[in-house]
Amino acid sequence: MFRTFTSRRWLGALAVAAVFAVAAFFLGRWQWHRYEAKAARADRIHAHYGATPRPVGQVLGASPMPLASDWTRVTMTGTYAADSQLLVRNRPHESVYGYEVVVPFRADGAGTVLLDRGWVPNGATAETRPDVPPVPTGQVTVTGWARQGEPSLGRKMQPGQLASINLREASAAAGTPLLGGYVIVQSERTADGGTPPRPAALEAPDTDLGPHQAYAFQWWLAMVAGFVLVWFGARREYLESLEPAAPDTGDRTGPAAEGDRTAEPVGARAGRGGRPAKVKKVRIWDEEDG
Repeated sequence: MFRTFTSRRWLGALAVAAVFAVAAFFLGRWQWHRYEAKAARADRIHAHYGATPRPVGQVLGASPMPLASDWTRVTMTGTYAADSQLLVRNRPHESVYGYEVVVPFRADGAGTVLLDRGWVPNGATAETRPDVPPVPTGQVTVTGWARQGEPSLGRKMQPGQLASINLREASAAAGTPLLGGYVIVQSERTADGGTPPRPAALEAPDTDLGPHQAYAFQWWLAMVAGFVLVWFGARREYLESLEPAAPDTGDRTGPAAEGDRTAEPVGARAGRGGRPAKVKKVRIWDEEDG
């Protein structure tokens, strides 16, 4: 058995199985890291999403908001900078693409915060500006969720539009410094207690963990698959090498047994060890010579 395993053929197969095992290990780790990232995000959302809102100045400052504070529920009172309203392109809502409406908000005692008021559908054409509910005037109390700014997509946009909620680009477009995170609006209340019209509220965040944990375990279990296949293949070859050759059961009675060589092809007699000898092929010129 050892000699079979150490043959060139099966050593090569073992090398292929080892390479596959290493690849499966790292693919499993990749899937596991994706699972951990989704699980940590879900934990943050579950901890913050329905919590008592905190004053926005306790969560957002001039520096970028840390990931640990993502989805923290905040509240603030102040006024909208209605003349600096911006539209973020290509944003999905219930499987339909449109715009998210972001507006700077001057929060009392905290600074200017970029607020995401919600979603509106595209206009009739690419050149048509969508219908956006007006920004409320006067003092407004806002409750919502603090989010980290998004990466820049590096696109040059027409005035009044953004490709992503990148705080540096939004600050340049609005012409005012912004705090280090933006806020998705949950509710607005005016000084007289009214609720102003607003764009469609954004969907709740998805906390599904996906199949990444299961995929990780599948890859790690698959690490041994190559070695198992090599084992069974080599073992089968070894067992086949131990099987005795089938005995020669040809009829030895009659003319062939009495010396009639024409009835038995040359080379058909049993060889050493009881194995039948290889039948010698009769060439055309041998028949002509005979």
